[in-house]
Amino acid sequence: MAKRVFLVVLDSFGTGLAPDAASFGDEGSNTLAAVLSDSDKPFPNLSRMGLFDIDGLFDERERNYLANVSEKPDPIGSYGIVREVSQGKDSTIGHWEIAGILSAIPQPTYPDGFPEYVLDEIRKVSGRGVLCNKPYSGTEVIKDYGEEHVKTGDLIVYTSADSVLQIAAHEDVVPLEELYKICSKMRQFMTGKDNVGRIIARPFTGTAGNYTRTSNRHDFSAAPPSSNMMDILRNYGFETISVGKINDLFAGHGISESNPTSGNTDGISKLLEIQNRDFNGLCFVNLVDFDMKYGHRNDIAGYAAAMHEFDDALGTFLDNMRRDDLLIITADHGCDPSTVSTDHSRETIPLLIYGEGYEVPHNMGELIGFGNISGIVFNALMRRPLPRVFPDIDNTPKEGNIASYVDLTNLKQTATIKDIEDLIDKAISSGCASVCIPPCYVRDGVRIAEGRLKICTVIGFPNGYQTTAVKVFEAIDAADNGASEIDMVININEVKNGNLDKVENEIRLIAEAVHAKGAILKVIIETCFLTEEEKIKLCKAVSSAGADFIKTSTGFGTNGAAIEDVKLMAQNVARGVKVKAAGGIRTPEAAQAMIDAGASRIGSSSAL
Repeated sequence: MAKRVFLVVLDSFGTGLAPDAASFGDEGSNTLAAVLSDSDKPFPNLSRMGLFDIDGLFDERERNYLANVSEKPDPIGSYGIVREVSQGKDSTIGHWEIAGILSAIPQPTYPDGFPEYVLDEIRKVSGRGVLCNKPYSGTEVIKDYGEEHVKTGDLIVYTSADSVLQIAAHEDVVPLEELYKICSKMRQFMTGKDNVGRIIARPFTGTAGNYTRTSNRHDFSAAPPSSNMMDILRNYGFETISVGKINDLFAGHGISESNPTSGNTDGISKLLEIQNRDFNGLCFVNLVDFDMKYGHRNDIAGYAAAMHEFDDALGTFLDNMRRDDLLIITADHGCDPSTVSTDHSRETIPLLIYGEGYEVPHNMGELIGFGNISGIVFNALMRRPLPRVFPDIDNTPKEGNIASYVDLTNLKQTATIKDIEDLIDKAISSGCASVCIPPCYVRDGVRIAEGRLKICTVIGFPNGYQTTAVKVFEAIDAADNGASEIDMVININEVKNGNLDKVENEIRLIAEAVHAKGAILKVIIETCFLTEEEKIKLCKAVSSAGADFIKTSTGFGTNGAAIEDVKLMAQNVARGVKVKAAGGIRTPEAAQAMIDAGASRIGSSSAL
């Protein structure tokens, strides 16, 4: 279970591929491809998060980048793309869907400008006149109407392809508080069929020919129509910290702490500051400059530079993550800076996840609905372990009874269900510790044993070179099928490469998965392929990773258990970690010798 979840929205960083893009006028839009067209400069940390392993990198600009990039690390967590199902392509609809609110009806837009009754209300609440009243670029509108505004004091009112009412004013002509008050009153007025997604105060400064928008923008969003992810988390006692315009987008609903920002650099700084704090809950971040400064202005180079700024900061964030942290990186829509349009674009979004519960590289493919993200947040913060119910059998070995040490084993490729029945009958009558059987027979074994015997099975067997994701799945599946003891084979290839940290991490992840189910883990190190130094290092790794047993062999290697290896292992594992000897043990005398050397479990195809 995670203690802290960091959900970072790269505002407008779409990944193309929206199947309904044409119906929004956005066919072919791909913000990621546009950014990658700028240069071949690597994004090492976004690569580690899996950005360049997502499905659907079909665009020629993406393929060219991947062919030429000099650095592309392997993913460390889960990655995929998400398709929007709400009817919209703006920040409000996108963030609402991320937080679990679906919008089946599009919010109103005004391609021909606002009706006269809306303009009359603006005049009424402000005591000022109105200029423009057209869809317009925010930078162009102050260039074209700024001088007249300064002379007359009339407000510059404009919109875009999105559901927005924007009011621009010079800070020396209309003080910020007055502009905010006007927008707030219009927010109260714009309801029903005019319930526009956002009313945005757009202050600017400067002189004629050199007007510049300031960072004092303020969004007055429509109130969410229902409870959102943050409302629910607060009801459960979690903190909900917003960074950037998140608080505005949800009209403050469900937010326990708001941290406004002046742009990406400030937002990244606040994210890193909050990472150094102790809290229990969600930190929800929006980095707005990708959209506001670069997407809407068709500035590919600026967008790419901002992405590199984030990538650099991401490296720092990853280095400082705690064991119970979860990081989610995503977007809310697209805003392709390479198209003629300066508006948002209907695109899929990336979903990159790393941390507690997501430490195994995994391609999630395409998920339907941004609401999958709120489910991931809930699962991370509120998940509880629900172990399986296994037979309550004491299989502690009994001194003088060698059979009680034995995992009676049949892992032959040719084993039949009749062979498994005979094995279980023999193990029960002999008083064995368990039977170790192929994974495909675990459910049958549980049925045949009828609660009289523990069932053990193997994963990553016999070579151990499967990926960690496969082994974790195997382990969980085996426990769900009824195996209360899991014997896994380590990745010997990684041992030979000197990557003991990877081996230990894999053992830890599988041990956590197994223990969450209420089962135990035995780790097979296949001693016949190891040097003495490697065996000692693996004893330390198995101990540190939290496994229950270390085991000598699969029985499929060049040699089985050796007394000197059992002694070495018993001397080098931590207290509480037991030793299982397996492979070639066929007589009571051989088994006793292993027990005397330090083994507390024996793997054998004979009850001895």
